Amino acid sequence: MTDTANKLIVVVLDGLRYDAARKYMGYMEHLVEQGHMSCCSVQSELPSLSRPLYEVLLTGTPVSKNGITANHIVRLSHEESVFHLAVAANLRTAAAAYHWVSELYSSAPFDPVADRHQHNVLKPIQHGSFYFEDHYPDSHVFADAEYLRTAYDPHFLYIHPMNIDDAGHRGGGESKEYELAVRRADGLLATLLPKWMEEGYTVIVTADHGMNANGCHGGVTPAERLVPLYMSGNNGLLPEAGAGTLPQLLLAPLMCHCLGLAPSKAMSTEGLPLFAGAKAP
Repeated sequence: MTDTANKLIVVVLDGLRYDAARKYMGYMEHLVEQGHMSCCSVQSELPSLSRPLYEVLLTGTPVSKNGITANHIVRLSHEESVFHLAVAANLRTAAAAYHWVSELYSSAPFDPVADRHQHNVLKPIQHGSFYFEDHYPDSHVFADAEYLRTAYDPHFLYIHPMNIDDAGHRGGGESKEYELAVRRADGLLATLLPKWMEEGYTVIVTADHGMNANGCHGGVTPAERLVPLYMSGNNGLLPEAGAGTLPQLLLAPLMCHCLGLAPSKAMSTEGLPLFAGAKAP
């Protein structure tokens, strides 16, 4: 791998609660203990549903502006996402993700046959591997992502596994099945993160929303809204542990900062003093 300057990998572990991450992700917490990563809590936007929050994470805009108000809204995004901004700056992009991400930034509605693998340098997601079943193994998602990373050398790689969310819906956010899915995701990260970090990537690991004990999300409770934000080499960008919760609207401009891009005009700037004094990537 060459040219690792301003390269970013974002992992969105769908449905991962903040408290579950801090209790069960032993490898990620090891990196925090050793000072290789920082971790803070993030409060998701509302509604705490998947498709609306995919749009929040990648465009930095609230539902009231972007119009992706519920999971059943199937259309391309009308906003400038991090993918759009990266391609406009001649950076390479890739994603291994659930098909709803394709429907927001590549092709809608999703055709499982035609849209499973996508390669078009003119689209916001230039190289994509998209799955369409919630139980598609996380191990396969990470393998898809590694193929994209090594074959196409993207500056911005977005990885989005679904098994934690799937286990939560089936057994609840405090079930044995949910805990096991979190632990498995941690093991997968333990396999890949050392390589990514050695090759100079900035790595962000977060989630769209949490999961309550009844296997639901979409509401306002902490179990549904509080998610983790792990980040490598953050140069003081994140608040110190215990210093407060970051608004989810700041994640898109944070991604832009890591890629050396200016945020879009629509991206929220509230709270950006957190970045004051931080060194440019």
